[in-house]
Amino acid sequence: MESLTRGGTRWKRFAVVMVPSVAATAAIGVALSQGALAASFAVSGQQFKVRTSSLEGHEFVQYGAVDAQKDGKNVPVAVSAFGRATIHNLCQSVVVPVPVFGDVTMKLEAGGGETPVQAKNLYIDLDHLKADATFHDINIGVAAGSSKLGPGIKPGDKTDPGSFAQEAKSVELSNVEQRAWATTAGTFELSGLQMNVSKGSGKKYECY
Repeated sequence: MESLTRGGTRWKRFAVVMVPSVAATAAIGVALSQGALAASFAVSGQQFKVRTSSLEGHEFVQYGAVDAQKDGKNVPVAVSAFGRATIHNLCQSVVVPVPVFGDVTMKLEAGGGETPVQAKNLYIDLDHLKADATFHDINIGVAAGSSKLGPGIKPGDKTDPGSFAQEAKSVELSNVEQRAWATTAGTFELSGLQMNVSKGSGKKYECY
């Protein structure tokens, strides 16, 4: 990883780590002590796993933000936003610890047949991503909020005007595994939706 920093009071408040490659879109770390980035968007406090065989996204933008958990803690995330996305073989799983009973895993699957999942104005708040990626017409190092692509900054997110971001007209991801805190979309069409609730956790029950 290569840490990118610049002079000036604004850039001293946080650091951005960007890794554009065929293996990942990016990992953005944000220093929270000075409150350089903040969001009123509240998350449950539980991470969930997402796996897809492929995702074709258009009007892509990614920026750093902070999700506020309901217990008051802050979580630094990279927000990946797509104007529209086509997703094949989508799997989402979350593990819920139940006192005395043990772990319970809820797994949702969709888009496994001839009709893939379709999403518009899709936002994914993630802190880990593993994938093979191809970007088309990519711009790295644009200022957050200035991108003309994607659905724009998610309502509720606040970013430093000079903070680091990237954009691309389109992106192709395959063999995707990611850990996320939240997913929101203007429209989310889940063809062939299936849900399973199982006692236990691990690869046998989760998406990966």
